Amino acid sequence: MKSKTEKIDDAGKALLQEINEPEHAKEPHKKSFWNVVTIPLLAILTGLIIGAILIATTSTTVYEAFGVSIWRGFATAGQEIVRAYGALFTGAIGDPVKIATALGSGDARAIRSALNPFLESLVQATPYIFAGLAVTLGFRAGLFNIGVEGQLFIGAACATFVGYAIKGLPAIIHMPLAFLAGGLGGALWGFIPGLLKAKTGGHEVINTIMMNWIAFRLTEWLLSGPMTREGSGGMPISPIIEKSAEIPQFFQTPIRFHLGFFIALAFAWLIWWILFKTTWGLNLRTVGTNPRAAKYAGLSVTKSIIVGMAISGGLAGLAGANQILAVNRSMALGLSSGYGFDSIALALIGGNHPVGVVLASILFGTLRNGATRMMVVSRIPIDIVDVVQAIILMFVAAPAIIRSIYRLKKPKQEEATVFVSGWGGGN
Repeated sequence: MKSKTEKIDDAGKALLQEINEPEHAKEPHKKSFWNVVTIPLLAILTGLIIGAILIATTSTTVYEAFGVSIWRGFATAGQEIVRAYGALFTGAIGDPVKIATALGSGDARAIRSALNPFLESLVQATPYIFAGLAVTLGFRAGLFNIGVEGQLFIGAACATFVGYAIKGLPAIIHMPLAFLAGGLGGALWGFIPGLLKAKTGGHEVINTIMMNWIAFRLTEWLLSGPMTREGSGGMPISPIIEKSAEIPQFFQTPIRFHLGFFIALAFAWLIWWILFKTTWGLNLRTVGTNPRAAKYAGLSVTKSIIVGMAISGGLAGLAGANQILAVNRSMALGLSSGYGFDSIALALIGGNHPVGVVLASILFGTLRNGATRMMVVSRIPIDIVDVVQAIILMFVAAPAIIRSIYRLKKPKQEEATVFVSGWGGGN
């Protein structure tokens, strides 16, 4: 006869197995893959279609053409859309004709120049990968980390200080040390709300938002005081980091493609391996899916929350360190253009999976990089790209709309997205 405790443990283990081995996991991998990617792909397509409509309706040239005739108006609208998206594509990927010519010539300099737009898109995507992984890990642990932006700033400040204050170290030591300092700074800033969540029940959404503001004001004070560059004239900017602390670039200026992109890919693989190939990752996902079942199975929910939030913050800190050591070489208040907040969208579009995050980050990087050329060539407001990104996110977050538009059948087995343990549920 089993005791009450043994029965609870058995029930917990059974529930644990059910959570981590759902029925749809037994379906063919191909079907599962297409179920995952269909909604994001259609969301991207729909966002581009709506963006095209916005381009046409906001163009004064189109309005003038409609004043001539309706057919002239539609033709001009089509031309404006093609020109805008053509500029977006060439700005993000490069001119296909120029690339083909450069490859045919065999001139290394011409090839690098032709491929530079794509390489720049990868540069733009790199901090997105780190930040998106941070949010993804938080989601998997049942935590909604909105503090990625603040953790990024703290990580950047720590990397900057180590980068310029320590002198005389060889690059093989100095660069990894500065990079690690950024990760540790972000980890500390993630550890605090994680500890408050685990020990006091304080909601991580509120705590991380407040930690963002503390990080912003703290870095502003540092850049205006202890970390101010001499001769900056009161500008809040840090000294330039030592050459030995820089993440190496593969080519000479103006090509900025650097080793940080491959470091980001390595971390994406590492997070995938941890989440899906290790016992700790299994435990973390279990805690995120159902903390009660995890507790009954003998898992430490408190430890998972604290460690998960710290690692999430560490990844965000690496995003800030990457920008300092590979791109900016010094820290200013305009370090981030919203990487931390965009990372929430990246995690959702990527299905809270490291591979999906990498692909979504490259998408956002290409859109951001191509938007500048689109504005210059087509005189289309750069905000159109932000609108397209927002629309894509909206459709990914509301898949029922996409299924309704494209007449898709709802999968028989559908795993709900877990934003946060206890969000409105009291867990």
